[in-house]
Amino acid sequence: MHDEKKFKPLERFKGLADLYARFRPDYPEEAIDYIFAHCQLKSGMKLIDVGCGTGISSRIMASRGLTVVGLEPNEDMLKAAQKASTNLPITYVQGQAEATNFAAESFNAVLCAQSFHWFNPEKAFAEFHRLLKSDGSLILIWNERSDSNPFTKAYSELISQLPETKSVEMSRGTAGEPLLSCSLFKRSTKKCFLHEQQLNQEGLLGRAFSTSYVPKETTAEGQSFKQSLLALFAKYQESDSVTMLYETSVYSGFKEE
Repeated sequence: MHDEKKFKPLERFKGLADLYARFRPDYPEEAIDYIFAHCQLKSGMKLIDVGCGTGISSRIMASRGLTVVGLEPNEDMLKAAQKASTNLPITYVQGQAEATNFAAESFNAVLCAQSFHWFNPEKAFAEFHRLLKSDGSLILIWNERSDSNPFTKAYSELISQLPETKSVEMSRGTAGEPLLSCSLFKRSTKKCFLHEQQLNQEGLLGRAFSTSYVPKETTAEGQSFKQSLLALFAKYQESDSVTMLYETSVYSGFKEE
């Protein structure tokens, strides 16, 4: 999915920063615990969060004691991240994954949370290898919907009818697989965790319209999609809430010298 001319990742997230910051899910505690244990991350270590968006993952890592640099090309996303991250050891910088302009061996860990599928994998791997200190770790994370409850399954079926869903969404689930065979990293593994997000009606609409390939709410297509979402919520809500289920995939590897 790294064809920048075709998918225009920088352009497609314009105007979505507020929705993204308010309505995107975090990551399960069990997955974060695993990352810290498996990658031997300790308080005071330096991590760069590449494609940090509105800083959801940056804040999680900083709250665990890491010194974090959040790298993001989208100016609106960066502003939202900065606004939400006061009093945390995070520095936000505008930049690209494949050419970060940081010095070699600057970081103990590189993190890409819900972002690596937008990058050129070969160029990004080379840059991440350059950035990492000896035996430093690369971590790739995705929350992917798990259609194991009726609501999430129905939501996925609705989303799948949109024109861009197949080309943009469906390749994310396997986007981390190249790490498992990349010669620049060793001891690469994949581990999965369950996660869920409780959404009221506003939350469901915000979660849906924060998606880059969903039509803007102000368009005729967006209004039609909104009515379908409202019908979905009415059908599946219990106590004014629905549960979106996710499978969180964590890929990790260590710098090969």
